[in-house]
Amino acid sequence: MVNPNDISAIQDVEFAVGRRVEPIVTPSYQIDKAIAFFDKSGYGSDTFDGEQLRAGITPVEAVSVPDVYSLLRKVLDDKATDLHITVGVPPSLRIDNDIKRLPMSALTPDQVKEMCYGVLSEEQKEIFHRDNEIDFAVTLSDAGRFRVNVYKQRNSFTLAARLIVDEIPSLAELALPAWLSEFALKRQGFILITGPSGHGKTTTMSVLIDIINSRRRANIITIEDPIEYLHKHKKSNVNQREIGPDTTSFAVGLKHIFRQNPDVIVIGEMRDAESIAVALTAAETGHLVLSTMHTLNSTTAIDRIIDIFPGLQQHQVRMQFADSFLLVLSQRLIPKKGGQGRIVAVERLINTHRTRNFIRENKTHAIRSMLQTGAEDFTSIDQSLANLCAEGKISVEDGEKFADNPKFYNEMVNARTT
Repeated sequence: MVNPNDISAIQDVEFAVGRRVEPIVTPSYQIDKAIAFFDKSGYGSDTFDGEQLRAGITPVEAVSVPDVYSLLRKVLDDKATDLHITVGVPPSLRIDNDIKRLPMSALTPDQVKEMCYGVLSEEQKEIFHRDNEIDFAVTLSDAGRFRVNVYKQRNSFTLAARLIVDEIPSLAELALPAWLSEFALKRQGFILITGPSGHGKTTTMSVLIDIINSRRRANIITIEDPIEYLHKHKKSNVNQREIGPDTTSFAVGLKHIFRQNPDVIVIGEMRDAESIAVALTAAETGHLVLSTMHTLNSTTAIDRIIDIFPGLQQHQVRMQFADSFLLVLSQRLIPKKGGQGRIVAVERLINTHRTRNFIRENKTHAIRSMLQTGAEDFTSIDQSLANLCAEGKISVEDGEKFADNPKFYNEMVNARTT
């Protein structure tokens, strides 16, 4: 069985066969192979020769602990983006946004615990035992840098790791629009990058930082959890601070940031009212601020920012945001047609007299409904998806899966193909 700790399943089988059952760990693909054999030959008609799977089946107590660092190297070798280690299944890789299990035995709680402890320092173990989760980065000389999160689920350890590319890509390499560089080189204002988790927000923000670093003399201060892309000092000074080693939280890290004489402030993620308040004040007082937020689209991000604050403060925050934001960029990574990699679709909301008024009047919903068909200051994710589909870069079906308004998306696709 894949999960030897599934007591309920074991008891069900023991009841059905009327005898004691000893769990044996085996990967799911081997179980599928046995099921396929019986589906073909008939259940009870032939005896399945288990010897052909013996090499891959190991008693629970004899399973060795896989090496985490070898698995991290396999992420690079298999062109994956993520590694997942959890109890009850083999280690898994995310390749082209699909989870693919490795041909290994399912992991037991003790194995996963030992694997997680293998990448944690003593100080990190203390933090983990206090908070039941921890974010940190791991660097391997032959495999690169990984963002790692260890957390608890069902009272068991779990690990997720994401490969961070050493070289910061260009806008062109990521198929991001060239006009983004114009916003990155603004001297004042707020740029917010939004989208679902795992859709490249941090990478896009790092590209914008690199544009500033390469073309402007500035003092850039980042607060990240954890640091993912390491920026070399080019024309700018880039001071990267990490939650944990360098400061205790985003709010604490931002508390005295104005004394550090920043030109550009980068906040890894908008998580709390204190951080948002500092970001808006900084954007109003002559600084360029970049940050990310986990929301599905640009207008939802604006509502989320305002709703974080108590009711009496929301009007003031709405006015601040309307006056200070430069761009809200929402992005999603869509599987390429043909199955080789993913391509980015973007939604943009730019600060104009019209969009400012929508926000000030608490009518962000009107941005989507009134400007859906396309305008200089707002391009919806659905329009971007329809364009990619018309260019033959994504399938109609994949575009619909990621559309904000599937009906509107399909109307645009049909209009472009008729």
